[in-house]
Amino acid sequence: MANPRFVPFVDLSKQHEPLRAELMAAMAAVADRGDYILGNSVVQFEQAFAAVCGAPLGVGVGSGTDALTLGLRACGIGPGDQVILPVNTFVATLIGVLQAGATPIFVDCDLETGLMDVAAAERAITRRTRAVIPVHLYGQMVSPAALRALSETYGVTIFEDAAQAHGAEREGVKAGSVGLAAAFSFYPSKNLGAMGDGGMVLTQQDLVAQTVRSLRNYGSTRKYYHTDPGGTNSRLDTLQAAILAIKLGRLSAWNCDRNRLAKLYDHALQPLAAHGLIPMTNLSGSGHVYHLYVIRLTRDCPIDRTRLQQELAAADIQSGIHYPVPCHLQPAFHHLGYQPGDFPIAEQLSQEILSLPMYPGMTDDQLEYVVKTVMGLVQACPVLT
Repeated sequence: MANPRFVPFVDLSKQHEPLRAELMAAMAAVADRGDYILGNSVVQFEQAFAAVCGAPLGVGVGSGTDALTLGLRACGIGPGDQVILPVNTFVATLIGVLQAGATPIFVDCDLETGLMDVAAAERAITRRTRAVIPVHLYGQMVSPAALRALSETYGVTIFEDAAQAHGAEREGVKAGSVGLAAAFSFYPSKNLGAMGDGGMVLTQQDLVAQTVRSLRNYGSTRKYYHTDPGGTNSRLDTLQAAILAIKLGRLSAWNCDRNRLAKLYDHALQPLAAHGLIPMTNLSGSGHVYHLYVIRLTRDCPIDRTRLQQELAAADIQSGIHYPVPCHLQPAFHHLGYQPGDFPIAEQLSQEILSLPMYPGMTDDQLEYVVKTVMGLVQACPVLT
């Protein structure tokens, strides 16, 4: 018998079960039509998702990583160009830059939010800088006003990594509409996730959209006629587009539920601030869509992260770390020449952060159990002096 107290890190069944009939019907319709590759559902979903994000154009691709790579290339970014990105991000952001042929230039992050330090990005701009990639981390956007000021002052392209920010908003601007283009992922656990993989490039310019459409389809805009030597095979499946279209109609409600749960977490965990346990700061209000709910165990916290995570697991509560190793310290990228200590804030956060369960449909009882377990573990430890 399943443990009634078990709290998974993510439970997709809470989203899928109420939609089972609609999802099955959508998939059956694709099977009946047989338009599995670049079918009608893809075009419809591209238009619908772009509209929700406040962007005029969307192009579906095979994954979020491909959205980064192909999107950057479609924006004219490649060999010889420098691209500034935060070191505190999932490695796909870096891989996208490298696969586009550009040179990644890391910058540090803000301690309170984990978001890219825009002032550090400004200091890193050189004559070779072509683009800045703000990563809208954990469901919260980097300031659109600050990004647009950067673009206007220095003439650099703003290319958003919005893989964790479906439906996010800040300063009246929606994720995906800040700069020239943006990349989204539809990995299953995202705020809007497929039943498989998928991604999308949103853009303000027809030429960028046309180029991505060519690049995703072997460098071709019409069959057996190939004009772009950089073409590849990366197309959003029609089945996944049909599924995503159904789920898109629930995205706003799901995001509201995430924000509500985050407020409950914030309030309930407030007493632990005196013990050095604090949530990452929300600067976006209801525009924060909480893809992840992340806490920090600072040096004043009497319990270390490893022990807390182990004790939570023993209590049947899953948790995660996003991310335990900053990009510049990943073994695969030592050749970029960075060293420990180059980005002290990101390195500090990598040792402090812990992600607690967060998903639409998580019950208040489950959240209360998580909070009581965390509080009991922290308060049982002697206070550090």
